[in-house]
Formats: sequence, structure tokens, C-alpha cells
Amino acid sequence: MIYLDHNATTPIDEIVLDAMLPYLKSFYGNPSSLYRYGRIVHTAINRAREQVAALADSLPSQVLFTSCGTEANNLALASVNLTPGSKIAISAIEHPSIAEPALHLKHKGHDLIIIKVDNNGLIQPETIEHLISLQPSLVSIMLANNETGVIQDLAYIAAQLTENGIKVHTDAVQALGKIPLSFNRLGVQLMSLSSHKIYGPKGCGALIIKKDMQINPILFGGGQEQGLRAGTENVAAIVGFGKAAELAQAELVQRNEHLLFLRELLEDSLMSIPGLRIFSQNAQRLPNTVQFGIPDEDGEMLLMRLDQKGVAVSSASACASGSDKPSAVLTAMGIEVSLAKSAIRVSLGKSNTPAEICEFIKLLKNLVCQK
Repeated sequence: MIYLDHNATTPIDEIVLDAMLPYLKSFYGNPSSLYRYGRIVHTAINRAREQVAALADSLPSQVLFTSCGTEANNLALASVNLTPGSKIAISAIEHPSIAEPALHLKHKGHDLIIIKVDNNGLIQPETIEHLISLQPSLVSIMLANNETGVIQDLAYIAAQLTENGIKVHTDAVQALGKIPLSFNRLGVQLMSLSSHKIYGPKGCGALIIKKDMQINPILFGGGQEQGLRAGTENVAAIVGFGKAAELAQAELVQRNEHLLFLRELLEDSLMSIPGLRIFSQNAQRLPNTVQFGIPDEDGEMLLMRLDQKGVAVSSASACASGSDKPSAVLTAMGIEVSLAKSAIRVSLGKSNTPAEICEFIKLLKNLVCQK
């Protein structure tokens, strides 16, 4: 299998798995317990908190562990204190774990503002100026898009919004471990992360919280995570997240260079296919992500035919697969429906090779150029 869907999930690094195993087999104590077994695992959680904080450039005390990036996103939106008639704003290209809870808030009577993007998927300065005039209580803008890989100028956007008293959350799940990431320099109040996008285990994420930001818990019944998220911690997954973060920090430059080399090889090869269009090609993007469309192709069908040939890619977000509607991200960018429905996303990983890229291109050409 040639695996080219790392934005959906990544395989667990063997070093990460080795770090987790003792907390699945030997150190099984409850971290809230005061005896030795409890103290050992509590210390392991704190170590993981330091590792994640180091990768995200935040303080360990600002890291709140969750079950996944989706929970972190939901918690971020639930944390804003909305009064009747207050407003919340999200970009038109957000992940469903932001878009759906935002719609839930709208159904509860709050105003929902959708921030438009241009045909590259970028938010323009004049759009932010208009947004400021509307004075939302919270704005959520993802740092790097999971489908196109487009990176927003979030530090600039957050500075404009916070100067006007508007709180900012960012979904940085796809950015973590792929590009340098600094919670402090971004200037946001809340930032969501996920373990399984950086070769850590599924079932663990984090919300980074600025010191003066009040959090409204959505889980009650215990004092875990500074009283902000009740429930016995998933110790092994948290330890795995921490180790994955440590490895990502140590290998960041090496991974970035490798992925960018593969992306350039992939894009150069893709452009030899007649009519193929790489979305957001001229925008700053993650080094591992390429989304493209081919006229007169059905993306879901092409995905399945590639799967039969031993290649794993996606057509959009893994969390929205199976829908017959075109990608909401591409729709927001103004991509025509027929081309949007042909979309294929390739997201590269650290173990991919030039030979795999060449084999993928060969298979793709055989499928689309010999009809």
C-alpha cells in the first residue's frame, strides 16, 4: 500500500509506541491516586504536557488534554460567554468540528458570521476590517486548511482582532509538526491540537489556553486537567502524544525539507496530466499537502479505483467523506461544482519516498488518460 493520506491520520511511530507500552501494561495506576502507582502516571502526564507545550511554544500549564482535536474545537467554542444576541464568527473553510458546533450556537439564538475567503482560500485584510466592525465575541480561523493546505496569516489577523477586544481561536491540528508553530507569537487565546496527525496515537488532543481566558467545561464530575475536563486521563495516549511532540520538534526541519521535496516532485508530475488543476497552487501551503481536480472525473470513484491499485488518498476531509456534496472548502473558494467533485487530496508523510510518488503518478495517468 502506498499511503498518501497523512492529513487524515498518521501511523504511530515505533518510538512513540514503545513510550506508551509501559502505561498500558505495568503503570496502570489512576493518576489521581496518591499512592506510588498514581504518582508515577501523574508525573508521566506532566512530562507529556511539557513536551506538547515545547512544540507549540506555550507554557505547560496552558495545555489542556482532550480526547481529540474535535473535542478541543468544541470546547473552544463552548468557552465563549455568549449573551443573547451576541455574535460568533468562523471562516468558511473550517473543519466540521468547528462548523457544526457553530451552527448549534446559531440554532440557540446567537448570530453566526461566516468569514469569506478568496479563490485561494485566504482571508483578505478588508474582510477582517469588516469583521471588526461587526464585533463578534469569538472568531475561529484555522491556521492551515486540512484539504488545500493553505496557511493563513494568522498572526496578523489575530493582532487586528485582539486589538479590538475580540477573542481568537485557531484550529492548528494540521499545522502542528509540519511547520514552526508558536502559540505565543500567533497571539490567539485558544489553539486546538491533535496527536494522531503527528505520528502519535488516536484518542488524544489538546486545547492551548491563554492565561486570562476563562474556560467553560463541557464535561463535569472530577477535578482532572485543572478542573476543566473531568474524566480519568487516557494516560498511554497522553504519553504517546508527548513523545510524538518531542520527536516532531527534533525532526521539524528535516521533515519539512523532505516533504517539500516530495510535494514539488508530485506537483511537477501532476502538471503533465491534461486539464489537471492544483487548488491554491500559488498560496503558501503546508509542505505535505496537494489537492487537485481533473475535469470529467468523479473524485470518489477515482479514489476507489486508486484504492484497488494499492494507493490510499482522499477526496476531502476524512470527517466528511461519503457525502455526495462537493467540498465545502472548495465551494467557499468559488471552485465550480464539477471540478470540486473531482477533487483528490494527497497528503504526504515522513516515510513516503520519491519512488512512491512516481508510482502514484504512473497509476493515476493510467486511470485518467487511457479512458
